[in-house]
Amino acid sequence: MSLIDRPRIAFIGLGVMGRSMALNLLRAGYPLDVHTRSRAKAEPVLAAGASWAERPADCLREAAICISIVGFPAEVRQVYLGSEGILASARPGSLLIDMSTSEPALAVEIAAAARARGLAALDAPVSGGDVGAREGTLSIMVGGEAADFARARPIFEVLGRTLVLQGPAGSGQHAKMCNQIAIAGTMIGVFEALTYAHAVGLDPETLLASIGAGAAGSWTLTNLYPRVLRGDFGPGFFAEHFLKDLRIARAEAQQRQLRLPGLALAESLYQTLIERGGAQLGTQAIYQVLSEPDA
Repeated sequence: MSLIDRPRIAFIGLGVMGRSMALNLLRAGYPLDVHTRSRAKAEPVLAAGASWAERPADCLREAAICISIVGFPAEVRQVYLGSEGILASARPGSLLIDMSTSEPALAVEIAAAARARGLAALDAPVSGGDVGAREGTLSIMVGGEAADFARARPIFEVLGRTLVLQGPAGSGQHAKMCNQIAIAGTMIGVFEALTYAHAVGLDPETLLASIGAGAAGSWTLTNLYPRVLRGDFGPGFFAEHFLKDLRIARAEAQQRQLRLPGLALAESLYQTLIERGGAQLGTQAIYQVLSEPDA
């Protein structure tokens, strides 16, 4: 696809992940109209060439494709299904791609409402954190129709390295729940290991050289463990958003009468972190709960 062929994109949500994703699309030559709740968060994207829209609906005036990545299901619902939302404002034939992590049933509802209006919708949550968003190496899990996935693929190739159509609408969100369940257990294991290392007098960096190269190796160990060693608890992914994801996963599991004790433990630990004021910290701040259980 030549630069002249790149469709105009409406991009809604410029948080930790969305900002880097929008910048990558601009670098790839896609014209962007952007909206986020705080214009200050949009400044780096505007400086790179994007156009500002005062409302989500204003983004859709010329765009053929809309990408959203917002925090909570209530925001997704408002952005898509509100009286001045995306579905009410999009041009016929537009492709709508929600890259938020949200409820699978909501993704199904949005897809059905989109079809009824002559639109196409994909749920396409991502994994890879702030690093993957900056480097364009995200894993993108997609629910929807194969033809719509093919249409979105050139855009996904700018944003990610692993692009998989998981199944019909809602399947991307279900895949993301599996991703978050796996991360939750890994997060506990990695930072319990660090807590143990401190307690027995091991040097944590020397330890990483061994266990990072063995069967314990993981994205969390490679990327988040070193942040904790530096005392960096800033968000690559907000703890409050991760707790939201775990709660969605637990609700889905309960509907199916699944017993997932690791998920329940992780939810409890992240709830404790947030009760201590850690909502805006990164997910690695669970170390604070594990290493100081009575704080």
